[in-house]
Amino acid sequence: MWVPDPPRGGPNPPAMAPWWPPLGGLLYPFGPAVGDEATPREDDGMSPEIQLWQPFSFYGRSHRSLYVNNNGVVSFGTGVPEFTPEPFPLPGHRPFVAPYWADVDTRLGGDVFYRQSQEPELLARLTRDLTPAVTSSDPTPKPTWAFVATWYRVSFFGAASKKVNTFQAVLATDGATSFVMLNYGDLQWTTGLANDGNAYSGLGGTPAQAGFNSGDDLHYYNIPGSRSPAVLRVGHRSNVGVPGRWIFRVDVFTATEGPPDPPETPTPSPSPSPTLRQTTEERVYICGS
Repeated sequence: MWVPDPPRGGPNPPAMAPWWPPLGGLLYPFGPAVGDEATPREDDGMSPEIQLWQPFSFYGRSHRSLYVNNNGVVSFGTGVPEFTPEPFPLPGHRPFVAPYWADVDTRLGGDVFYRQSQEPELLARLTRDLTPAVTSSDPTPKPTWAFVATWYRVSFFGAASKKVNTFQAVLATDGATSFVMLNYGDLQWTTGLANDGNAYSGLGGTPAQAGFNSGDDLHYYNIPGSRSPAVLRVGHRSNVGVPGRWIFRVDVFTATEGPPDPPETPTPSPSPSPTLRQTTEERVYICGS
């Protein structure tokens, strides 16, 4: 028999037995067996501030720490306890990556794992997997550091069913060139009860948001289907031809929902400055039914 969820901030249930995936598959290995830590099993919780072994460049800013937030966000500078997803760009300086921003409640099920790594085997796999995200004129990605955050079978706030989601964000850099990889497993819900979702189906209301927000109001990306029922199928789509995987280079500008209008008369710059590649065409593959 289902027991109603406790109020926000209520007691935690007993922890689930640790679990990790077999080798291979779309998601990178995660869980206690590979050295992951886990966020507190609470509603709207997050990790402590994590000091990075290597700076991560995100649209012109070098970040040396981040937070892993239970509500499906990896953020720089500050945690993100908000459970209502909003479309990008967000007002104010709020740089973060959102594989699946929604109202997660791990008191009702699931775990959020994370680790940073310089393991040669992991970096070699990233080198292979990131290659489809660059053009032939770009150098082959050779990351020297990675951060893996995994939301494993997480439930939603107010859930009256066993519907759960699994997804992952992988950050990788060589100290200059940076990438974000989003991997999706089984997605069964889009919306928590506080965002007008159905307690049994996990659907309706304000669905999840996926993509990234640089924090400068210009550089951002909303994965197609975000904040609509179609976000449930993000795991069947891709921008690199691999169902359930999305990869973005994020040290420079490579994708946006709508670039700002150019000035009528270009204003010459008094001194050289980095050039951000502004590309409005994003490859999106529909993979399977």
